[in-house]
Amino acid sequence: MNLIIDVGNTYIKIGVFDNTQIIYKQTIVQNDFINEIEIIRNKHPLITKAIISSVSNIEESTIAHIKHVFDTLVVDHLLKMPFKNLYKTPKTLGIDRLALVAAAVDQFPKENVLVIDAGTCITYDFKNSKEEYLGGAISPGIRLRYHSLNNYTAKLPLLEPKTPNNHIGNTTEEAIHSGVVQGILYEIKGVIEDYCNIYPDLTVILTGGDAHFLSKRLKNGIFATSNFLLEGLNYILAFNNSR
Repeated sequence: MNLIIDVGNTYIKIGVFDNTQIIYKQTIVQNDFINEIEIIRNKHPLITKAIISSVSNIEESTIAHIKHVFDTLVVDHLLKMPFKNLYKTPKTLGIDRLALVAAAVDQFPKENVLVIDAGTCITYDFKNSKEEYLGGAISPGIRLRYHSLNNYTAKLPLLEPKTPNNHIGNTTEEAIHSGVVQGILYEIKGVIEDYCNIYPDLTVILTGGDAHFLSKRLKNGIFATSNFLLEGLNYILAFNNSR
């Protein structure tokens, strides 16, 4: 069994895989990390290997603890990947984005795939049918947009994400909801349309913390999955262990 750890900007996502099947998943804050690892270790004593991906700061002592307990792989930009990376500045590329591309290679081999990860930021990552990663885009996520309107204006309130009742907001709150949510939906639809103009056979994956919220408001034909990044990390671990 494999322990998969994704340290994000806001939360830590943990998964336990039996080969390619996820059998346990949990989302926690950093303060609970070590305790949660011990709970998982007791529940799943057959775990032998682990992989850690981090786009945030995680204490070296925490990583050392994981390495002491499991045979652990820490993802960095020198690690072998199951695709050709054509990104011009690979050292600045988010580790999470590498894992998403790995999942696309594993689950959609020899296909043109656009992965949209809707989390703190919205990232767009594209790999072609030759298993080449070309790059993508980064834009603010839903909550970043709500927070920016509150932080950089004198009077606009901080709101929780909500589907607007109408495209035309007739109150300040409805106008904010329309601007943020509809703006993101228009952005995603526009990006997909641009890619489809070049790659008509495009496969689109929507994942991340806000994937469920957004998928209900987007047209069919988009694969929405919450485990894509964890699955990509599990594949990276298997790929490197088989070398």
